[in-house]
Amino acid sequence: MASYKRYHKEDNVSYALGITVTFEMLLSKVEYVNHVYVHSAMKKGDTLDKLKSMCESAEINITYTDKIFNVLSKKENCYVIGEFRKFDSGLDDRKSHIVLVNPSDFGNMGTILRSALGFGLNQIAIIREAADIFNPKVIRASMGAVFSSKYEYFDNFNEYRVKYGNRELYPFMLDAKISLHDLKPCKKFSLIFGNEARGLPAEFLSIGTSVVIPHSAGIDSLNLPIAASIAMYEATKTDFII
Repeated sequence: MASYKRYHKEDNVSYALGITVTFEMLLSKVEYVNHVYVHSAMKKGDTLDKLKSMCESAEINITYTDKIFNVLSKKENCYVIGEFRKFDSGLDDRKSHIVLVNPSDFGNMGTILRSALGFGLNQIAIIREAADIFNPKVIRASMGAVFSSKYEYFDNFNEYRVKYGNRELYPFMLDAKISLHDLKPCKKFSLIFGNEARGLPAEFLSIGTSVVIPHSAGIDSLNLPIAASIAMYEATKTDFII
């Protein structure tokens, strides 16, 4: 009889919780997929038929069981779980990056990954200490964007800068040199964001060109996913003119 355990960062596998996220996993990283689990409450129909067809084509086994759901997800609307092996990727030095310095919230990281993919900035540098990009909460919050993203962890920002620093660097800070309205990247760039609670350390004021997002005095700051999304829009708006 199979036994199921909660996810741990040290595990070599992780899980896509939900049918939408599982589809993204199968579309983008099918070669890393181990197994798919289906809950007894999953309704028969086109969606299940599509899942079965994709798994059959990739020779991936489907197991019908409720036990793993009781361990990994108690959400009533989660009826499919995909198990996959973790994958390394690395960043493309030719492309622009998002740099997250000490991100700690799983939901925020996932939301930023989804926005980054939407704005064509799916190259994610993560500076430790940091949340685990393969935590199922990150994967679910990203709606599967993690499977179409490139990522790389660094022990400190200088390590990232040595490897990928030949670019325009824009740390986002309250005490910054320029306003977001004046942000006009000319070539490849990195948008740099700090921890949700602390922001970026003061030494980032001397790195590249620091940027502030203006807002009313009614709030003291924007939350991280919203700030990152606004910044990504502004940095890439000329790329997505319809």
